[in-house]
Amino acid sequence: MKLFYSQTSPFVRKALMVAHERGLVSRIELSPIDVWSPDTVVPTLNPLGKIPTLVTDDGMALFDSPVIAEYLDSQGTQGQPLFPAAGAERWQALRQQAIADGICDAAILRRMEGLRPENLRSANWTDRQRQAMTRAVELLEAEADQLQGLTIGTISVMIALAYLDLRWECDHWRQRAPKLAAWFAQASDRDSFRLTVPPRG
Repeated sequence: MKLFYSQTSPFVRKALMVAHERGLVSRIELSPIDVWSPDTVVPTLNPLGKIPTLVTDDGMALFDSPVIAEYLDSQGTQGQPLFPAAGAERWQALRQQAIADGICDAAILRRMEGLRPENLRSANWTDRQRQAMTRAVELLEAEADQLQGLTIGTISVMIALAYLDLRWECDHWRQRAPKLAAWFAQASDRDSFRLTVPPRG
């Protein structure tokens, strides 16, 4: 398999954490890519032009991190499945993944807006993303006791909170979410998390 990736993408990190947890790292060739480069090959594989994009052993291109994560989970050779098969546990895990992915989406959009020339920035757009991030963290704080075990949901939440630390440390999310912060400190103490830490900057 071949994974087109950037080290700082939280969505790539999700795929990599799943690969580590499920014993697939040795089967994946990592191909660093700049999707903004005019020479990038990603759009020929993924019409959305985004990472992560995974090319499977049989040549199929998969994209969007939930799809890639579930595919990798299905190929796993060690550990327990990260996607519950059915019932309330599955919907809980998928819901947590959606909340976490939404935090990352809003955090990225907010950052990109801040990188635009000042005269082109929209304060309303920036504030909309900030509010979405705040509400999502508040929801996770209220539901911190439901963050149990290792699933695609809890992995996604770990990654989202770590991305806030990377890009939006100034928001001080821990001050508003002490239960979530305590969970995160314990849950993230695992090799798959440490081995996928992105560079700062």
